Parts: sequence; C-alpha cells; structure tokens
Amino acid sequence: MDFFRVYGRVIGLLRDERGLAIMLALANVAVAALQFYEPVLFGRVVDLLSNARSKSEQELWHEARALLILWAAVGIGGIVANIVVSLQADRMAHRRRLGAMARYFEHVLVLPFAFHNSQHSGRLLKIMLTGVDHLFGIWLSFFRENLATFVALFIMLPLSLFMNWRLGLLLIVLIIFFAIANAWVVGRTDRLQAQVEEYHSVLAGRAGDALGNIHLIQSFVRLAAETGEMRRIIGETLAAQYPVLNWWALLSVLTRAASTLTVISIFVLGTWLYTRGEASVGEIVSFMGFATMLIGRMDQASGFVSRVFFQMPALADFFRVLDHQSTVPDNPNGKDIGRAKGNVDFEDINFSYDGRRPALVHFNLHVPTGTTVAFVGPTGAGKSTALSLLHRMWDAQSGVIRIDGVDHREIKLESLRRNIGVVFQDSTMFYRSIADNLRIGKPDATQAELEEAARLAEAHEFIMRQPQGYETLVGERGTTLSGGERQRLAIARALLKNPPILILDEATSALDSVTEARIQKALKVLMQGRTTFVIAHRLSTIRDADQVVVMEHGRMVEHGAYAELMAKGGVFAGLVATQRAGIESA
Repeated sequence: MDFFRVYGRVIGLLRDERGLAIMLALANVAVAALQFYEPVLFGRVVDLLSNARSKSEQELWHEARALLILWAAVGIGGIVANIVVSLQADRMAHRRRLGAMARYFEHVLVLPFAFHNSQHSGRLLKIMLTGVDHLFGIWLSFFRENLATFVALFIMLPLSLFMNWRLGLLLIVLIIFFAIANAWVVGRTDRLQAQVEEYHSVLAGRAGDALGNIHLIQSFVRLAAETGEMRRIIGETLAAQYPVLNWWALLSVLTRAASTLTVISIFVLGTWLYTRGEASVGEIVSFMGFATMLIGRMDQASGFVSRVFFQMPALADFFRVLDHQSTVPDNPNGKDIGRAKGNVDFEDINFSYDGRRPALVHFNLHVPTGTTVAFVGPTGAGKSTALSLLHRMWDAQSGVIRIDGVDHREIKLESLRRNIGVVFQDSTMFYRSIADNLRIGKPDATQAELEEAARLAEAHEFIMRQPQGYETLVGERGTTLSGGERQRLAIARALLKNPPILILDEATSALDSVTEARIQKALKVLMQGRTTFVIAHRLSTIRDADQVVVMEHGRMVEHGAYAELMAKGGVFAGLVATQRAGIESA
C-alpha cells in the first residue's frame, strides 16, 4: 500500500540520527507503559476502598501508602519520559527538516537540462517547501503521539486480555473497527486526493509563470485573463477536494459512534460480570480508563492517518524528485584532469532529444588546442546541441567526445565544467549583486580582478553608473539590466573564469555594432591560446576562425576555413551572400 511505503520512507530519513531515534522510541515505550498502568492503579484504589470494611485500619493505610508511592513513581516517570520526547523530538525534527531541504535542493541542482526542461521551477519549489513541512509534521507526531499509540495497541492492549478477556475483547473489536474504517475510506479517496494535489501543483506552476512574466501580463492587458484562469483552477480544486472531505467526515462520525457504543458496552458488560462475581468494581473502572485512553489514542491515530493521507501525494512527489536519476551521471571514479590543454574530438556523435527526431547525426570533428571553430547554419541545425554535449548538459546516445584524449564521461563533472567557460545566447543573472554574479566564474576573485574583466568586456563604465556600483542588486534573472548589459556581464564572467575551452553561443548578439566591435577585439585577446567554439549568425564576425563548420538538419555539410568555403561556392557561400543581400536591402 502506498501509504505504508511513503510512511516508511519518511521514518527512514531519520537513519542519520538513529541513536537519538532509538532513545526517543524507548522513551515512548515508557510513556505508553506508564499511561497504561495508571488506570490499573486507579482500579486498585477503587477495589481497596470498596473492601475497606474488611480490612483493619493499619492494613488499609499500609496498602494505600504503597499504592500512592507506586502511583507517584509512575507519574514522575511519565513526566521525565515526556520531557525527553518533547524536547529532543522537536530538535531532531527541525534538524532533519532542514537536512531534507538541503538534500532536495542539492539533488535538483545536479539534475540535467532534460529534467528541468520538463518541469516548472515554481512546481519544484512548491514540492520542496510542502514536502519538508509534511516531513517535519510526521516526524514530530511520530515521536510525540504515534509511537506511544503503536506501543499501546500492539503490546499493552493484549495484556488487558489477561486482566479480563471479555472486557478486553470489546477494546480489540473497537480497534479493529477503527483500522477497517480508515482503510476503507483511504481506499475510496486515495485517487481523488492525488487529483487534488495535481491541481495544487498546477496552481503553483501557474502562479510562478505569471509572477515571472509580469511585464508580459501588464503589456498585453492579461490581468483579467490570468486571474480568471486562477479562479477557474481554484474552483476545480475545491470541486475535487469536497468529495474527499465528505468521506473523511463520515469516518469521523462512524468512529465517534463506535467509541460511544464501546464505552456503553464496557459499562453494561462490566455490570453483568460484577453481578456474577466475575469482575470487580476496580476492573470495570480500569477498563473504562483503558477505553477512554485508547479512544483518545485512536482519535489521534485516525487524525494522523487523515493528515498523512492528505499529505501523501505531496510526499510522493517529493520522493519522486529525489528518486529521479540523472541522465548525465557523474562518474564516481572519474578523473580530475586539472587544467586541460584544450584538445577536443567529436567521434561519430548521434543524439536525439526525444528519441524520434535526430538532432546530431554521425558528427565528427577534430579541434586541436588553441583552435577557433565557428558553427554556422539555420536555427535547429544542431549547433548549440553539439556544444551542449561538450560540457555534458546532455549525453549522446552513441559516439564519444574526448578532452585531451580522455572520454569526457570518464572525467568528473566538476573537473570537466571547470575547464569550459560558456557565454549563453540568453544570459541570465541571479537576484544578487553584480559582483556576486561575476564571481560565479571565480568565487575568490579580488575587486581588481572583477574590474579588469569588466573593462575587457566593456562593462565597467555602465557598472559604475549603477547606484551602488559593483554591489548593486540586479533584478530577478537580471531584469533590471538591458540585454546588452547582461551579455557584457556574462562575457566578463567567462573572462574571469579564464578557462582553456570557451563556448560563445551568440555572445555578442545583444550588443550594438560599436560595442560589439570593441568586445570582438577583447575576445580575440581572450581566445589566444585557448580552444574556442563560436556560434554566430552574423557571419562577418567569424572571418578569423580557424575552422568553420556548416550544419544542416543535425549533419555537418561543409567544413573548412572561411576563405576556403567562400571559394568553394557551396552552402556557406550561399549563406554569406544571403546575409549580405539582407543587410544591403535594409
């Protein structure tokens, strides 16, 4: 059953603190045992008072004093055990909650593009926050309530049969009814609640999507449409939730009724047994105490089952993300190659994003150290795909990519990506200071190094015009900066990293012609002695490339130097002629 599987995994996350967990478990056993014994003591007191006339005053006080001392010891023991449980369970639950959050966060960050492209960031955030909150609640209730309940049910309750098996059977019948009723309602509503949780995920994704595109919503007057859609989804969520609530309300009524009938039955059966001399008044009082205690425990257990049931789809989502295996696994025995020389070889690479449409077909390319290679071709030709495979955003279905003769899948991911600097076509920023965004390339960079890289990227002047200079916060994803400013910061970030292999994916696409000319000059200095891959639509910017690779439909259709391909008069020459004609007509 999914309920017990998920519940078992939640408790299993406590294995890092198994010593403390065992201590808390023992404390819970003590709490349950002592609580169970209190009704027994009360029953003995009642019997003692009922038979007081048959005892001497000295015997009565001697037995009463012994019972009071035992009762006091039981009470003090229960208090101490409860203090241990309450204090340590809270602390452990808080620690493990933050530990689970860190584990989830780290795991999601290492998952490849294939995963993130199919998930909304708002949904992943919702799964994390909701999941760890549910984990915290279960851990706390497990040690504060549920473990003691389990002990009472599976250890102490059978002992009641030795006291009076007839009265004990009534309690066992009550427990069986609780278990069957809860299982029945869970079986009727588990699929419905999973649908409700999916609606909540849709709400989180929709809200995150809207908040991340405020400018689009306001510019296209989408306020009414977006809020209307949110209200529609909320309405569907409530429509799916109400039937589930109805079933659990019915369960509450049935269990309350069963509890009342059990208490009445104990009183009636106890009275009948008393008249037959088969039960004492103290035993009846003890079993009434047992019934009250167990009904309270079962109410707690039923409420807990109800809470976990409603939380189970969210917890299942949480574990589903944690269980997701990366399609770009890091080799545990991978090599740390230090600083690479920059030799790159693509050997018969075949790759498809969806397994149906090929993105790269039998791609081969040898790039010696210090070579500049330009990739050209129409959108979707495979240019960015080839370079994404180089720094393992994806892994090819077949073929090998080698760095300095080593299969790049045998290199530790950190070592591989430390040697490759990337300036993406759409450069985004963290919601942090400009300095923090630049230091992504080199965390220990000094202020002087930041400024030097920014000057080379033609970014220093606009940074100094910001309110706090290098300490100015940029908006979420860099929205407070223009496209050209973001691109210049991305180039400065790559300059600061100073890697032996560079990937420039339309690195100057967002710049005006004057700034582009200055940056191209800076990039030429940077590219000296480094292996550089350039994706460019402006073909005039790649005249100095050592190799030009022309891509169409995932295949290399031409390969050679700029002048060589122009003289050949093939596909590349046609692209250049078309682009020149477009510029002249403009």
